[in-house]
Amino acid sequence: MAKEKITGAMAVRRALEAEGVEYVFGMPGGTILPIYDAMWGCERPKQVLIRHEQVGGHAAEGFAHATGKVGVCFGTSGPGATNLVTAIADAYMDSVPLVAITGNVATSLIGSDAFQEADITGITMPITKHNWLVTDVHDLPRILKEAFYVARTGRPGPVLVDIPKDIQNTEFEFEYPESVDIPGYHPPVREEPRLKDAAVLIRGATRPIIYLGGGVRISDAHKEVSTFAELVGAPVVTTVHGKGAFPETSPQCLGMFGMHGSRYANYAVQYSDLIIALGARFDDRVTGKLSTFAPEAKIVHLDIDPAEISKLVTATVPLVGDLRRLLPQLTEEVRRAEAAHGKPDLAAWWRRIDEWRKKYPLTYQQEGQKYLLPQYVVDTLWKKTNGKAIVTTGVGEHQMFAAQWWRTSEPRQFITSGGLGTMGFCLPSAIGAQLGRPGELVIGIDGDGSFQMTLQDLATAVDLELPIKIFVLNNLFLGMVRQWQELFYERRFAQTPLTDRPDLVKLADAYGCLGLRARTPEELDQVIDQALANSKGPTIVDVRVRRQEKVFPMVPAGAPLNDMIDGGGD
Repeated sequence: MAKEKITGAMAVRRALEAEGVEYVFGMPGGTILPIYDAMWGCERPKQVLIRHEQVGGHAAEGFAHATGKVGVCFGTSGPGATNLVTAIADAYMDSVPLVAITGNVATSLIGSDAFQEADITGITMPITKHNWLVTDVHDLPRILKEAFYVARTGRPGPVLVDIPKDIQNTEFEFEYPESVDIPGYHPPVREEPRLKDAAVLIRGATRPIIYLGGGVRISDAHKEVSTFAELVGAPVVTTVHGKGAFPETSPQCLGMFGMHGSRYANYAVQYSDLIIALGARFDDRVTGKLSTFAPEAKIVHLDIDPAEISKLVTATVPLVGDLRRLLPQLTEEVRRAEAAHGKPDLAAWWRRIDEWRKKYPLTYQQEGQKYLLPQYVVDTLWKKTNGKAIVTTGVGEHQMFAAQWWRTSEPRQFITSGGLGTMGFCLPSAIGAQLGRPGELVIGIDGDGSFQMTLQDLATAVDLELPIKIFVLNNLFLGMVRQWQELFYERRFAQTPLTDRPDLVKLADAYGCLGLRARTPEELDQVIDQALANSKGPTIVDVRVRRQEKVFPMVPAGAPLNDMIDGGGD
């Protein structure tokens, strides 16, 4: 890029243009006004005015989840920047590539407790891959180039660039660098992988399981995973972020395991003799009590982040590197081992798993119920759309019902907040996903508690005329917390019942959305059809579900993975 004399604010615009950024989600404020002024009239990236900076961060996450590209958000100083913190932490936990650009008070005022000053680089240091406070305008092009590089490479994640207002207003000779050189940061990690050792374990296992995490999506390794799984022939289980890494419609896939996974998936993991973990991190929601996790299993763990290897579960054979590059090499090693020594016989293992699957299916009984069951709602949605939709969720019972009953068959089709568990994620991420993939159907499955965290940005969705459909599974409770209170706190429902307000249909109308309500299976069929037919803007569906319905199976916190609670009574 040729040199030109411009302000720091205009340098931000030039950098975003050079990086091919399509959308920036944010809200202007005093210290970031120069950047907004520089962006005036810019067609690409398009500015998306949100009503709360947290929503801007989550919308950028939704865009990144759906497209694989870097999401970008803006925030002004002080509360504008701190409002971004939840979204940044969410992106950090779920390895989402995100660049947050904040304005700050002038460099001469930093540290003086100036109006709307906050040490946002200090605040976000533990929840970013890296962050920068720009104190010299000449460093700005290099820093912006580094920010995008760090966000998207290696194990992706959020970064933050904090730019004081005087730096934004300073003119300098701008030239955007073509490459970066960051001492100490050289992804991808290159180690000599122990592929032959891993192949020996896989060839010798009689009860293997393939465990897929969000790293499969991040590395776009779905084809490589499919080839590997077909060769090995082992059952496949996923995390909530692993949904879509392998088709859940395949008989080989047992779906999600862990705290709210199926009983048969949990049994398969717990009684396996080999776990092949691909792009996963063995977090507490899938392992249950660590000391009792899969006691007979050896572990092959392939991940791009060496810090995750043996962090919680000791790897018998660690494989550090990019999944898309390394997995085909492992596949070839397994193929050679099987050619030399024969293919292992997994028939007895599959018979055992099929017995579990037959004995302990995920099931529900809508017939005879006075109220809609959330399982039935999600299942009906899936059937009516043939599973051909991008689904976003909030966090709570509805999230787990969606994870259990929405059978994901394609990559980047199920978008949720995993590690941080952020309520309010559904609507913003649906906005970002719809902008990232404008020709596709985007459905949000939310809860009444979660939806009310960020519902003000229905205004954003209406302004953008986005045809998203948000189905609110409304049980007038903070449902997941209520479930814990019922099971473990002697039914003391402390501050979890919600009053029946706002009226979501009237709220939808007030914002300019189509508002619908369903209380019965017949009404549900009708409103789903109406929602799917509406292409003129957002649709909000208030689905009244059974208040006391709980998510089962459930592994209590601190219990072994095979120690599950099932339903029965209220």
